[in-house]
Amino acid sequence: MAETTSVIADAYLAADTAARDADVTMRILDRVQDFSQVVELLQHIWKGDVSRPPVNVETLRAVSKAGSYVGGAFRGDEMVGACFGFFGPPERRSLHSHIAGVRAGSRGRNVGFAIKTHQRAWALEHHIDEISWTFDPLISRNAYFNLVKLGATASEYLENFYGQMSDDLNGSDDTDRLLVTWKLWDPQVAAASRGDYVSGTAAGIPALLRPDDSFAPQREHSDAQLVAIGLPRDIETIRRENPTVATAWRLALRETLGAALAGGGTVIGFDRDGNYIVNRGKTQ
Repeated sequence: MAETTSVIADAYLAADTAARDADVTMRILDRVQDFSQVVELLQHIWKGDVSRPPVNVETLRAVSKAGSYVGGAFRGDEMVGACFGFFGPPERRSLHSHIAGVRAGSRGRNVGFAIKTHQRAWALEHHIDEISWTFDPLISRNAYFNLVKLGATASEYLENFYGQMSDDLNGSDDTDRLLVTWKLWDPQVAAASRGDYVSGTAAGIPALLRPDDSFAPQREHSDAQLVAIGLPRDIETIRRENPTVATAWRLALRETLGAALAGGGTVIGFDRDGNYIVNRGKTQ
């Protein structure tokens, strides 16, 4: 009991430090007016069909009333970030974090890190052992954030998980996602929540995929067990300016990273140059 209390206290201390560093205040949201702000914020970020926002007030009200997580990051009176999730199967003691977003003007200021560390502390206090979520594995900055800064573990590659979305972030691309699991009690995760994380490097590791000189995907062959799978620097710009190349990237990543994970491989790192470092478990 004392150890559990200490871990929770340390998690809240890390969350408070992250919020202070990001110049935000984190709050659990439970009012309709708060939920309306979340809907507006997420619609502003995704810029999809206004008749089909990423979430609606009624869903947030139900999720909150059921005891799940709905959190907001505020700078003064302005909501600059939000996140919500719902509990998984009771026997797993898990939370699935469905969506999180940060207003454009506050990106790059560690607001996302403040949100996730707050969510971790809240989850530990509510007897949750792990948090899962999905992200687009083609977005390099998100891969680095999730796998390195947070210390989450890639669990599964999901093909076209949400179907067609057609918002500004996804364009007309298939919605492949990487499912990650955050083991909340893991000492590595606790260290990452305090800002103590280590980036890997793909230097010297044979590449299965990398951008060519025109930023299109270039496939390579390797029989090595340890391989690198590289990403373009800015897939979102590529989606807007050259959707055909963006589609080629989606298929290439599906056929390399997706195939490696389906075959029993594991993502063991991600580096600042935009490379997944994958142990395929056996020579190919």
